[in-house]
Amino acid sequence: MKLVTLDTVRENHSVRDYLEKTDRCMISMGYTEHGVRHAGIVAEGARSILIKLGRDRRQAELAAIAGYLHDLGNLINRENHALTGSSIARDLLEDMGMASTEVADVVAAIGHHQEENGDPMSDVSSALILADKIDVHRGRVRKRNKMDFDTHDRVNYSAERSVVQVSKKRKMIRYELTIDTKLSQVMEYFEIFMSRMVIARRAAAFLGCSLGLVINGAKML
Repeated sequence: MKLVTLDTVRENHSVRDYLEKTDRCMISMGYTEHGVRHAGIVAEGARSILIKLGRDRRQAELAAIAGYLHDLGNLINRENHALTGSSIARDLLEDMGMASTEVADVVAAIGHHQEENGDPMSDVSSALILADKIDVHRGRVRKRNKMDFDTHDRVNYSAERSVVQVSKKRKMIRYELTIDTKLSQVMEYFEIFMSRMVIARRAAAFLGCSLGLVINGAKML
C-alpha cells in the first residue's frame, strides 16, 4: 500500500481529467465553478479545520483528499452527485494504491457531504462538509452579464470574503462573510444556504464545536 497524499491526488492525470470534464459539465448547465479552484479551497479548508482542532494529522490529510475529490460525481449527474462521486473516488484512490481502510474513510465522507441526504459521520466527513459549505465567492460565478444572474449567481457574486475561523479553546467554528448588499441582500443568502447551514451545524457538533455565522460584522448564529 502507498501513502497517498493531497499532492499525490493533485498530480494524478486521471484526477485532472475528471475535474476538467466535471467543470465543463457544470458550465454547460449554468452552474457556478466546480473545478480545480473549488476543489483546492475545500481540500485546504478541510485539512486546516482538523489541524486547528488538534485532530490526527493523517485524518486531516484524508479530509483534504476527500475535499479535492468530493464533487466529481457532477460529471455523471448533478442529482445524487455525492454517491456517484464516492464511487469515482474509490476507483481513483485504489488505482493509486491507497489502503482500503483509508479509501473507506474518504468515500464515506464524499458520500455524506450533500445537504439533501448527507450526515456527518466522522471527523473527515465533518471537516469536508464545513469546508465545502463556506465556499461562497464571486470567483465562482461564470456569467459576465449581471442581467443573466439567478439568485445563486447574485449571492456568490456579492460575497467578497468568506472564511472559516476555528477556535479549539472555545470549541467554536465560525463562518465569516463579507457581502456587498448592493448586489444581494443578506436574506437571499439565507434563502439559498439555509439547508447548508443546517448540515454545517451538525458537522460542527460532531467535532464537539458550536457553529457561528457572522455576516458583515453582525452575528447571525
